[in-house]
Amino acid sequence: MSIFLTVVPVSEAVRVVRQIAVRADCETVPVAEARGRILGRDVQAPGEIPGFARSVVDGYAVIASDTAGASEAMPAMLTCTGRILMGEPAATPVRPGECRYIPTGGVLPAGADAAAMIEYSEAIGDEVLIRKPVAPGENVIRRGEDYPEGGVVLPAGTRIDARSMGVLAAAGCDRVTVAVPPRIGIISTGNELVPASAVPGPGQVRDANTYLCSGFVEEQGAIPVRYGIVRDDRASLAAALEHAVAECDIVFLSGGSSKDDRDMCADTIARFGEVLIHGIAIAPGKPTIIGTAAKKPVIGLPGHPASAFVVLHAIGTPLLAATTGENSRERTVPSVLGQNIPSAKGRQDYVRVRFKGDTVLPVFGKSGLLNTLVQSDGMVIVPAGREGLEPGERVEVYLW
Repeated sequence: MSIFLTVVPVSEAVRVVRQIAVRADCETVPVAEARGRILGRDVQAPGEIPGFARSVVDGYAVIASDTAGASEAMPAMLTCTGRILMGEPAATPVRPGECRYIPTGGVLPAGADAAAMIEYSEAIGDEVLIRKPVAPGENVIRRGEDYPEGGVVLPAGTRIDARSMGVLAAAGCDRVTVAVPPRIGIISTGNELVPASAVPGPGQVRDANTYLCSGFVEEQGAIPVRYGIVRDDRASLAAALEHAVAECDIVFLSGGSSKDDRDMCADTIARFGEVLIHGIAIAPGKPTIIGTAAKKPVIGLPGHPASAFVVLHAIGTPLLAATTGENSRERTVPSVLGQNIPSAKGRQDYVRVRFKGDTVLPVFGKSGLLNTLVQSDGMVIVPAGREGLEPGERVEVYLW
């Protein structure tokens, strides 16, 4: 098999991995155990949230029109008819000329339509001086203002985080339906590889990609299954791949940097399924392979860790999102480029960058170097139609 007969754009590679993704099953779990999971269906409010109008300040429940024109020099004077206790609705309404003390979160009594902040109020016996006018609805949350009954609290595809857990609990959800985390098989290939704990001999390097891929997979909410180092021979690779696809939903196969080795990886994938892409117009990461084995996605990653990490973000992220149903959650921030970035027209360059003040600077380095991974904060994408980016251009930084 020849290498790079057809090098495809990144957009085509992303389309293909989304197409071959196998949607994960769903399961129901307690909300307390759901952090990092992907919602499998919309969560709707079982009733209006909040179920009552409430104050968002410490102060006095008032009729807004009673405070019209109030000022420091001429405050509105209202009669205080008591205090509202937390968790207890008021027994009687507020009438014109009256007010009632209300704590933050207290139930707004009938008749009142606003809350005057305590900072602009002064109690003198049973009278309260209001020194700042309030408008109807000011400093209060209306019933159902957060979520109406039946409204979508969180849509399917949301990755549950601490904020989501709080919202789900407030909506009365103690259990949620989420995608089953996919199991990702990780195979590192190469006669030159030794375990991380070993002292490399001449021509040997420690296996970084097993750990790099594992960390990426866990950050994406999936489960890494490590198959260790496989030597560069067809029988060993075939046995490892067969084992991995039998136990996992997706396989990341890294290594095989030479032409013959890449052909071996592609041939082995084809033995169990089909090679769909053998080369992507991306730098770094051109020798990436996309295929299926036993109808499961297999991604052949570059052996260099920096290149593999770029491909994981560019190709692995959309694959895992399509598998779990996760909505896009790319973390980007706008910035200004502080130094030019050269690029070859016709390929999409993913350039590692670091922040410096109000700008970002490229972190240049050969694809085999590891230091660019930890020295960079993210990457900037140079479109395939551009021959580089100039200083002063506004760019989007894709954060690691």
